[in-house]
Amino acid sequence: MSEVYYGRGYVYSIQYHLVWCVKYRQDILYGKIDTDVKNLLKQIARDHDVKMVEMESDKDHIHLLIACKPQHYIPNLVKAFKGVSARFLFKEHPELKKCLWGGHLWNPSYFVATGSENTEEQIRTYIKNQKKRGKCIDST
Repeated sequence: MSEVYYGRGYVYSIQYHLVWCVKYRQDILYGKIDTDVKNLLKQIARDHDVKMVEMESDKDHIHLLIACKPQHYIPNLVKAFKGVSARFLFKEHPELKKCLWGGHLWNPSYFVATGSENTEEQIRTYIKNQKKRGKCIDST
């Protein structure tokens, strides 16, 4: 069941299911790259006072279930998640440029849906079951 939070003069429980893809749908989210992006996304969530409820990737896309405050603007959160993670991953993993020659890690579009206490467990289960195998670059 979703947590209920208390703000100054309001009570809320807001969750969003976010999904975005790697540019050109390249299979890069595995091994150290996958671990690094997940750790970084958790840190970005903390920095923006967003709770990471669930997260998983599947070689060419990533799913997040986040809980946030009414003041959060989803396009700005997505921009932070995608922008910061792209800069970091290109710096730490220059081999990504072999697959992502245009200088962009993520596809510019994304999917967002609201969650509720009726759908939270379904979304969490769906996200947990995303992991598959596939490689674009060597993980050595």
